[in-house]
Amino acid sequence: MATSGVTVAPPPSGAQLPEHYFELYELAVEMADRVSARRAIANGFFLSVNTGLAALVGGGSFRWYVAAAGVVFALTWWALLRSYRELNRAKFGVILELEERLPARPFAAEWQRLGTGRYRELGRVERIVPWVFALIYAAELVRQLVG
Repeated sequence: MATSGVTVAPPPSGAQLPEHYFELYELAVEMADRVSARRAIANGFFLSVNTGLAALVGGGSFRWYVAAAGVVFALTWWALLRSYRELNRAKFGVILELEERLPARPFAAEWQRLGTGRYRELGRVERIVPWVFALIYAAELVRQLVG
């Protein structure tokens, strides 16, 4: 049954939730939120570093290792985003499992409404940006080494 867009599951068949079940659910949601916040901070850091390195590369007077460092930073950023994505996927899987026993399922309802919409598209864009920086650095590195 759905009420105002929130999935409402029937209460467990005669069984009560274990003690502190809802507190565990709240903790899982809080931990997922913290991972998302750390991901945003990491994005800000890597965007700042890569923007600075790209400015150096664009200035033209630098050593080859500045572009090489840029490639390393861009690929590290991409790998970290991948790690955060996998961690969040696991955390939200746990949250959705916990919601199966709750009378309301707000995250399940949210994912149902999102479907394959913009949220996932933004995640794809987020993963492309480090590769764009890596390609810029790689092209400049080749130009510096070849000549």
